[in-house]
Amino acid sequence: MHIITGGDDRELRADGSYIGKDERYARTDEYLDVLRQEWTSEKPFDYEGKYYQVEGAHSAVKSPQQPHIPLYFGGSSTAAIEVAGKHADVYALWGETYEQVREVVKQVRAEAARHGRSIRFSLSLRPILADTEAQAWERAERILQQATALAEQNGFVRREPPNEGSRRLLAAAAQGSRLDKRLWTGIAGLLGAQGNSTSLVGTPEQVAEALLDYYDLGITTFLIRGFDPLDDAIDYGKHLIPLTRKLVAERERQAAEKVA
Repeated sequence: MHIITGGDDRELRADGSYIGKDERYARTDEYLDVLRQEWTSEKPFDYEGKYYQVEGAHSAVKSPQQPHIPLYFGGSSTAAIEVAGKHADVYALWGETYEQVREVVKQVRAEAARHGRSIRFSLSLRPILADTEAQAWERAERILQQATALAEQNGFVRREPPNEGSRRLLAAAAQGSRLDKRLWTGIAGLLGAQGNSTSLVGTPEQVAEALLDYYDLGITTFLIRGFDPLDDAIDYGKHLIPLTRKLVAERERQAAEKVA
């Protein structure tokens, strides 16, 4: 279950929520307190919070995953990281630079350690693949041209990003459109980093190697989708995913040998 508290005040007001961001994360904290007890408590329980009050709450339905359904969590603000450290099994990031990912992983791990917990990490990216590196970058430029035309056609107006995650992606985009080995920020820069919009560009072998770099930084789950959903999904399944698994298996073998 992926918990997204919400970072855009305007969108949340449309849904009837008028409290500020820090309060929203405080509400999420209470929500997850109650939810985890619903999933795990063997007997009815009471809960008295600012946002939620329950009396005699109990669920006869339990998850086959123990101790409960894994909780994924997104949010880059200080308030979000505090809640993630307390509750999340997997903390989810957008595709940021190596330096940014290293920083966030360190922060979230430290926060989880305060609660005696360990945590895993997920990274969301939109890989752009081709037979050669040059062809992959040409494809990225075509995608940017198409996105630019659609944005102009639809009257898209870029505005100040409403959440910390988008601000982090724009900070990366401000450094350039091509970062690290093959991180591409073209779409993030165009559309104001509204969502999962950064890419790794190259051949399947090159992109798999870049994913391994993130694995070395602590990422254990990759959430990937393409700009051409069907064809990209086929390419990912045939090439990128098997190559990435092979590289990770080799890295794990090397680590095991060092321990032995």
